[in-house]
Amino acid sequence: MDRRSFLRTSALGGGAAAATSLAAPAIAQGGTTLTMVTTWPRGLAGVWDSVERFSNSVSAMSGGSLTIDAKGAGELVGALESFDAVTSGQADIYHGADYYWVGQHPAWAYFTAVPFGMTAPEMMVWYYAGEGMALHHELGEIFGIRPFIAGQTAAQGGGWFRSPVTSPDDFKGLKFRMPGLGGQALAELGASVQNIPGGEIYQALSTGALDATEWIGPWSDEKLGLQEVCDHYYPAGFHEPGAALSVGVNASVFEGLSPEHQAIIEKAAADAHQHNYAVFIANNGPALKRLVEGGTQVQEFSDEIWDAFGAASKTVLDGFMGDDMFAKIRTSMEASMANTAGWVSVSDATYVRQRTRVMG
Repeated sequence: MDRRSFLRTSALGGGAAAATSLAAPAIAQGGTTLTMVTTWPRGLAGVWDSVERFSNSVSAMSGGSLTIDAKGAGELVGALESFDAVTSGQADIYHGADYYWVGQHPAWAYFTAVPFGMTAPEMMVWYYAGEGMALHHELGEIFGIRPFIAGQTAAQGGGWFRSPVTSPDDFKGLKFRMPGLGGQALAELGASVQNIPGGEIYQALSTGALDATEWIGPWSDEKLGLQEVCDHYYPAGFHEPGAALSVGVNASVFEGLSPEHQAIIEKAAADAHQHNYAVFIANNGPALKRLVEGGTQVQEFSDEIWDAFGAASKTVLDGFMGDDMFAKIRTSMEASMANTAGWVSVSDATYVRQRTRVMG
C-alpha cells in the first residue's frame, strides 16, 4: 500500500455494506452461539490463552446463553482472512491482532502497537480512561465492526537472528518477518519484510524463506521453537512495546444482541486483556532463563540501530498523517502517552531504580 495515496473510501464501501447482509448468528435451545475466527493456530502459547479466556468468560457470565465457537487459523478461514470473514458475514467475530488489518486502514495498528508507541500500562490508560475505546469503535464503524481489545502480550522482543546485527546496514536485504507499521519501518531500512502468520514462522526460518523474525516474547517464542533455528535473541524491540490483541464483532451481529450480551462481550474482552498481560509477564522471565541456559545469546541493539529505527518509524507514521482518522488517533494516543509519562517517569521509574539499588 502507498501510504501517501491511501484511500479510505474503498474500505467504506466494502466493509459496511457487507455487514448489512449478514445472516443472524446461530441460535439453539434458547442460546446464541457466535462463530469466531482467529489469526492463531489452536493452542498457540499465550495468544490462544486469550481466545480461551474470552470465550470461557462469555459463556460463564451469560450462564451459557451466549457462547463462542472458536476456530483456529485455517479451520474455517486462513489466519489473515479473519477480518474479511467477519465483514462479509462468513463469521460473527474475530480474535487477532488489529495491526494485521493495516492494508484496510493504517490506523488499525494503533490498537495493537506502533513503533515507539505505548507500553502495556500506557495502552490501558488510553483505552479505558481516555479516548482509546471510543476511537477503536469509531474506526470499526467504517468497516461494520465493533472491536474491543481482548489480550496483551506486554513488550515484544526485537527478534531472532542467525548472526548479530551491528549496524543499520545489516538490515538491508534481510528477509524479516514483522507485521504492522513496524514492518514498514524496517522496510525503510532496506529489509525485505514479510507478514507471515505465527503458525508458519518456524517452517519459514527452517527453509530459508526467512533470515530473521520477531514473534512475541521468550515464552511464546520458546514454544514455537525459534531457538532451534536462530542463536541470537534481542529481548528489547522498537516495534511493539505493549501489543494488544482484539476481538471484532460484526456490527450487525453486535447490534442484534441483547444489551446484557453486548455488555458481557465488552467485559469479557477487558478481562481477557488484563489476564493475558499477567500470563505473559509471569511466563517470560522463566522462559528467558531457560533459553539462556540452552545456549541462546542475548543481545542488545546499539544506539546507532535504535536511532535508525526511530528515524524510519517517524517517516512511516508521518506518511499517513494526510488521513484524518489516522491523524486523530495518533494525536490522541501521543497526548495520552505524554500525560502518563509525566507521572510515571518521576514515580514508578524512580521507585524501581531505587528499589534495585537499595534492595538488590
